[in-house]
Amino acid sequence: MSHTLLIRPLSKLAVVLAGGALLAAPVLAAEEETQALERIEQVESERAEAQQDDGEANGIEGETSGSEAQEEMMGAEEDPEEHAGHVAEPEVDEHADNLAVQAYREIAERMHADMQTEFSGNADADFAQGMIAHHQGAIDMANVVLAHGEDEAIRDLAREIIETQEEEIAFLQDWLAQHGHEAE
Repeated sequence: MSHTLLIRPLSKLAVVLAGGALLAAPVLAAEEETQALERIEQVESERAEAQQDDGEANGIEGETSGSEAQEEMMGAEEDPEEHAGHVAEPEVDEHADNLAVQAYREIAERMHADMQTEFSGNADADFAQGMIAHHQGAIDMANVVLAHGEDEAIRDLAREIIETQEEEIAFLQDWLAQHGHEAE
């Protein structure tokens, strides 16, 4: 049995949202990278100040050698227990009691784990395997919004996602079987 991949037209809202996300993605990625680099510089500066303060307190003057500083930056010969006091306390999860949030987190965790299959080296088969897990995650998320969501437009989109993703999963499973690969 052969399935033809059907692409259904999405609502105008979904198209606008998807287009906006695609346009914003490079900007958001650049902002995240800038923030990460700023945080790294801040941590390095704080570490240098702390080392200088420790050196002054111990009567040690001078800088660490380049290789020593590089070893420290790379984590060479560090005692993990030494940094136990520097670990930030986990933030309070304000959504810990929200059933939808809990479900979304479990779905994301399971989907990402399922997508980490052992790759075969066949790009087509590896794509199909990963997309089955990815589409199942989308179906699971859509079911959460159907159970907990209130907006009818989102609920309608969730129903459409379930239908189309189930068709795509069936196509991918059939393709894998036809090409001698087992779906996981």
